[in-house]
Amino acid sequence: MKLFFTILVVLIVIAAILLTLVVLLQNGKGEGLATNFTAANQALGVRQAASSLEKATWTLVAVIGILSIASTLTLTHSSGNAEQDAISTEILNQQPAEAPAFPTAPVQQADPTAE
Repeated sequence: MKLFFTILVVLIVIAAILLTLVVLLQNGKGEGLATNFTAANQALGVRQAASSLEKATWTLVAVIGILSIASTLTLTHSSGNAEQDAISTEILNQQPAEAPAFPTAPVQQADPTAE
């Protein structure tokens, strides 16, 4: 299970890096980095490139979400549950500590002048 979790985490990191690159390539209000890649704009047309980048963005967001949920499910079903159950059982089986003995009222004090 730990190997599967590690693979999922690596895929999430790769998808996050790709998502960062795709977002940086998109045309923003300030013309973004997409203006530097004029070959893609000329080959696909500006509108087609923007729509494909938007589709790639939403696809990568969905992939990250699904992989995150899957990694959480693999983490909760890992072999660490046996250790956690043993700790829980040990805590439940502990004897409660005895309450300290409090003196009854009124408390008699020693005479400070008698010595």
